[in-house]
Amino acid sequence: MEKVEKKQSMLNGALILMIATAIGSIIGALYKLPLTALIGEVGRGYFASAYQIYVPIYAISMAGLPVAVSKLVSEYFASNRYRDALNVKKIAWKMFLVTGVAGTVLLMILAYPYSAFICEKPQTVWSILAIAPSIFFCCLMSTYRGYYEGSRNMVPTAVSEVIENIARLVIGLLLSYIVMHFGMKSFYSTKTIFGIAVENESQALSKLYPVAAAAAILGVTIGTVLAFLFMHIRFKIRGTGITRIQLVNSLPAQSKSETAKKLISLAIPMVISSLVLNISNLIDASLIQKCLAVALEKDYNTIYEMYKNSLVASGTLKEDTKTYLYGCYFASQDLRNIIPSITMALGVSAIPALSAAYTLKDKKTQKSTIESVLRITSIIALPAGIGMGILSEPILMLFYGGSNSQNLIPIAAPIMAVCNFATFFFAISSPITNMLQSIGRADVPVKSLIVGSVVKIVADIFLVSNPKYNIKGAVVGTILCYVIIVVINLVSLLRIAKVRINLVSVFFKPLICALISGGVGYMAYVGIEHFFPVSDFTRRINGATISCIISVGIIMVVYLISMLLMRGLSEDDIKMLPKGEKIAKMLEKYKLLG
Repeated sequence: MEKVEKKQSMLNGALILMIATAIGSIIGALYKLPLTALIGEVGRGYFASAYQIYVPIYAISMAGLPVAVSKLVSEYFASNRYRDALNVKKIAWKMFLVTGVAGTVLLMILAYPYSAFICEKPQTVWSILAIAPSIFFCCLMSTYRGYYEGSRNMVPTAVSEVIENIARLVIGLLLSYIVMHFGMKSFYSTKTIFGIAVENESQALSKLYPVAAAAAILGVTIGTVLAFLFMHIRFKIRGTGITRIQLVNSLPAQSKSETAKKLISLAIPMVISSLVLNISNLIDASLIQKCLAVALEKDYNTIYEMYKNSLVASGTLKEDTKTYLYGCYFASQDLRNIIPSITMALGVSAIPALSAAYTLKDKKTQKSTIESVLRITSIIALPAGIGMGILSEPILMLFYGGSNSQNLIPIAAPIMAVCNFATFFFAISSPITNMLQSIGRADVPVKSLIVGSVVKIVADIFLVSNPKYNIKGAVVGTILCYVIIVVINLVSLLRIAKVRINLVSVFFKPLICALISGGVGYMAYVGIEHFFPVSDFTRRINGATISCIISVGIIMVVYLISMLLMRGLSEDDIKMLPKGEKIAKMLEKYKLLG
């Protein structure tokens, strides 16, 4: 009847999702480089503003249901209730259809009021309208993703993510290039943009940027459509992964109304959590821009002198200063989410494993799952965050040096450095939240989010509106928020699950090795740079970037060696890798595994 899909272990499933996410992150970085070169920091400001209203509505539309679907499906598979698992998929489809339509319509309704009164940039409306339909297709796609993840098959989700990101890269950049190319061609030949007369190139670009940003963001929507089509066609061809024998031997299904109630009851705390987080982020985004406007009004000259070189070199008009600085801030965040998005895969993969263990009251699997997720997150996030923090300026130079956006580097680098040193808290937050949701305590993240969000908002008000700190103050509130969330959620997870973890292997060994490798990497960077030409923002490849590339390699090698010498890696960590069993045996022979 159906082709049987091989179930993956938690770590194998996580590896599949992490690889797909890493590919997506690389594509995302490649996307943002030429995009920023095309539409400039002001265009990125429009792009960022549209995303700030899109993300909360998207998250609220999606909130809870994908995790609830995954959790219920995994529980039903564990207890041989395959008919109920199929009912979850059918009911979730109807629910997502409703929420997808509602989310898309709501975003379209809010597009102009948000653009005109919160962003104070009515032109942002085009970007918001371009991305609105993606909510509908993401909702429908998540029905399939939740089902497959619950049945411990992460491959369809991984492939759909890659398709989505490739389409965004190719189509988004192509559409943006077309707008900028023909727009500037019109300016040079007729001194008009879209039939409106302009006096100089700065005014022409100011008219083009919002439309080019909307064209780029349309690529995101097209990417979600293509990813949805892949998931839909795959499900039609490959089926549910449940055999006829399994279905015949399955326990009788509960009523659909009872299944729907379970889905909703599981989703409600997650919806509330998502509401708190995303409304907080929306307030934060608008608050940052409002406070930045206040700071500029208080003392424009101080801020102008602080960023004079970048503002003059980029040709930014005075009225565009707020949007320019916000665009620089947004650019500084380009790489912030790379590691958290990769470690998020650990949380997604842990949902079915931990839910099944919790259902079967398997304490041993609960402990090993929680410990594995926390340890691997630390192993990945700590060295990456420290390394990227130390090398923030040359990394940005590698991305933006020698382009039209090179002038953002002096503004974005310090912000990026501070963010990266806090990467661990960003990276571990989502997996801990997923594990709390897996054991039925989605209410805990709601409480921690409320506390963290209040702190973040207060920090923005005091710091961003101060001309002395301005846009640089925005990162402080975010970090404080995540530190509070992680501490509260982690303590709650361990207390509720009644699990005691090995703090040395989970946190301390990766931290010590990350500090060692970061220190060695920084010394290598400083030393190697002396052998190459002096850093120059006008060139992408220069002494700093060459030193940066070599230093990254040194950090990785030193970290791996130090982790092996400190026996910071376990046999399970190695086995999740390709040919992992052979590698694990070899390392065990030399007593290099913990």
